[in-house]
Amino acid sequence: MEDRYQKGYPVSWDQMHRDARALAWRLSGEGHWEAIVSITRGGLVPAAIVARELGIRKIETVCVASYDYKDQGDISVLKGVSDEITNIGGGEGAGVLIVDDLVDTGKTARVVRDLLPKAHFATVYAKPAGRPLVDTFVTGVSQDTWIYLPWDMSLQFAPPIKDGAEV
Repeated sequence: MEDRYQKGYPVSWDQMHRDARALAWRLSGEGHWEAIVSITRGGLVPAAIVARELGIRKIETVCVASYDYKDQGDISVLKGVSDEITNIGGGEGAGVLIVDDLVDTGKTARVVRDLLPKAHFATVYAKPAGRPLVDTFVTGVSQDTWIYLPWDMSLQFAPPIKDGAEV
């Protein structure tokens, strides 16, 4: 974990499911989308939950690499969005919902926004630096917090705080 992260925010599978459903609930009053574009890999789980809750069957991925398991690096688009999705609603992604797990610095969001400038961008978690790029999110988290997502964790013993465990 980079030095700029001073806090940790662990998210369980149950919490991710609740938060992604809360995102779907917020989005249900925002409009009608013909397709979802999930930003891989983090957006896959929330996008599946949102798609189910909103009855969206057309799901596309945009594959962007920027993180390893602990640090953010350069952005690389590994797979773009199909013309079929880009052309929905008259072009540039109008009528498309972009879903990701979180927005941190906004680097990934900027790249995807450039691909689909008229799409609605939604994340489960949002940090201050990336919030201006997101239309809808559920939970705000401070910039100095690393979000531990359930697919990156395993159950293991945690020593008590009195024994020097980090909170």
